[in-house]
Amino acid sequence: MSTADPDALATRDTAPDTATDTARDLGPEDAARVGREVLDRTGTVVVGAEGPLRLALAAVLAGGHVLFEDLPGLGKTLAAKTLAQALGLDFRRLQFTPDLLPSDVTGSSIFNPATREFEFKPGPVFAGLFLADEINRTSPKTQSALLEAMAEAQVSVEGTTLPLQRPFHVFATSNPIEFEGTYPLPEAQLDRFLVRLRFGYPGPGGEQDIIARRIARRRDETRVAAVTTADGLLHLQTAVEAVNVDGDVIDYAVRLTAATRRHPDVEVGASPRGSQALVLLGRALAVLDGRTFVLPEDVKEGAVAVLAHRLTLTPSSWAQGVAAERVVGDVLAEVPTPSTAPRGQG
Repeated sequence: MSTADPDALATRDTAPDTATDTARDLGPEDAARVGREVLDRTGTVVVGAEGPLRLALAAVLAGGHVLFEDLPGLGKTLAAKTLAQALGLDFRRLQFTPDLLPSDVTGSSIFNPATREFEFKPGPVFAGLFLADEINRTSPKTQSALLEAMAEAQVSVEGTTLPLQRPFHVFATSNPIEFEGTYPLPEAQLDRFLVRLRFGYPGPGGEQDIIARRIARRRDETRVAAVTTADGLLHLQTAVEAVNVDGDVIDYAVRLTAATRRHPDVEVGASPRGSQALVLLGRALAVLDGRTFVLPEDVKEGAVAVLAHRLTLTPSSWAQGVAAERVVGDVLAEVPTPSTAPRGQG
């Protein structure tokens, strides 16, 4: 198999020329400024979703992947596309359908009559931000094609391992109310998403604002200018890695996760990956607030988005309509919160 150059696939720079140069060491204030600008520009298109957008950006800064699970027409695809534009990332979208094959995601070898050789044609997963639209409409075999990509930022095709771009993030959308012709995501796949987010319906005035902005644009297409580049995002992620985490905050995250395993409505609680995700997301939220340390409130802010999709409810609880989000709320109320003053910070 004649393949495309793996290094070229991994380092392709597709950020717009208009992006602000953030490819340098960033202090907490600089990182917070870039984060605010990304959210501000995204918020001009995705209306009334400040909380979910903040958590989605934090998940990206933490190096994770995002699952948007909500009703049709609430801006899931638009949010992913607009965040990619603001972050200066190469964006690719693939509509998942029942007949989709793994090679449609990862790519495949095509015979070139001119060279009389098979040449590898990269699939849409070779992008800075890959959107798996309606991921639950395709078979588990095709869903699993994303597992290696999400875990190791690489794909294996016909015995060859190819690295993906850096940074690489998967956003996926899912409709929670349609079951006909869908395949529930397996627990292993769900666990790869750092957060699961829901927008909900717009608040008072929000729907009118959406219509007014569409009329003012005079077109369906939306676009925002890039705030940073793929290189700049890597530096933002480096800033997140430099955030300090007090031992009490780590202990708090572990106790929250452990409490999900003891809850009477839960059959299988969150794994240690869940407690790790709480801390990772907490560090990113601290950066967005311009801090170099994590507060327990950062862990609380992301708890539902991080833990709810990692819980398997008991059959009786599921039949009674118990929501995993309510279980996480119970856990947050039950587990004592440590002091908000980190050691050495007064």
